[in-house]
Amino acid sequence: MKRPSVERRPFGTAPGGEAVALFTLTAGEGLTAAVMSYGATVTSLRVPDRRGRPGEVVLGHDSLEGYLASPRVYLGTTVGRYANRIARGELPLEGRTYRLARNDGENHLHGGLRGFDKIVWAADGAETPTGAAVVFRHRSPDGDEGYPGALSLEVTYTLTEAGELVMDATATTDAPTVCNLAHHGYFNLDQPARRDVLGHLLWIGADRFTPVGPGLIPTGEVRHVGGTPMDFRTLTAIGARIGAGDPQLALAGGYDHNWVVADGTGGAPGALRSVARLLGLESGRTMEVLTTEPGLQFYSGNFLDGSVVGRGGWAYQRHAGLCLETQHFPDSPHQPSFPSTVLRPRETYRTRTVYRLGVER
Repeated sequence: MKRPSVERRPFGTAPGGEAVALFTLTAGEGLTAAVMSYGATVTSLRVPDRRGRPGEVVLGHDSLEGYLASPRVYLGTTVGRYANRIARGELPLEGRTYRLARNDGENHLHGGLRGFDKIVWAADGAETPTGAAVVFRHRSPDGDEGYPGALSLEVTYTLTEAGELVMDATATTDAPTVCNLAHHGYFNLDQPARRDVLGHLLWIGADRFTPVGPGLIPTGEVRHVGGTPMDFRTLTAIGARIGAGDPQLALAGGYDHNWVVADGTGGAPGALRSVARLLGLESGRTMEVLTTEPGLQFYSGNFLDGSVVGRGGWAYQRHAGLCLETQHFPDSPHQPSFPSTVLRPRETYRTRTVYRLGVER
């Protein structure tokens, strides 16, 4: 078996003139990932199927230009300073209200007009005892996209010999702010672009979710999944109930909701635990998601419409991929009962998510 390795090569130039690098991580036979410094983006993840044949399992583009042409899709990016939505672009914090960009209708989404998905991170490859890694660093200045406090970040993606893609992130600040990062990968364990994910089987280890209202902003309620299409406590085909006449599915055009996988306390990191499992019936590939985060946003690719042409010239149609975004809850700054995302000086934000890949024969 080959030793874990990292290869770095140029991958174009960002709009600001910065050079973008692409890192190819190899950690076993047929197991590779590619991650670029623009947006700390996972551009490719190749995994063997039940017959041992390596194949692509994430949506992406062949070149940097593809990502620049489809900025609102967030294919494989690291999103922040606040992943998901903040209502009305208003951030209440310690007696003040900070004005953020309204880049999703009336609301703020994934860090704003130029969130962490649209900057070039400083990056270095590393060969670790467990696998191959790339370490990204960035300092977001005070006032960046309207957020208070200068935020110093480090995000590491590691591809392990055990068949895991691991995201570790830390952040510190010099003034009170919020921090809520997430990996926004679109997964399809069978044939990305050729086949949608509605036949995939999904398990989510949660008995509650946070319902949404207009603009997909949480209402503040935490509702039991029993008797609703949100119940994935047993392996269920994603398409089995997606067309049900349910008001929540109608609002989102499918699934785009947060499941409560842990209560969370004061933004403190929790223990790493299994929160979801995905099975591609055609390929036999499996993916288990483990995280320290209290929330899991399951998005079924509802807004893909064929206008984004991805890897190999394939147009990504509706439900071509799905996201399992581990994070704190959407709009928590307006919901005191939700786990806090506030980060203060002398505190360290920490998060870990593991995408554990395998096969079922």
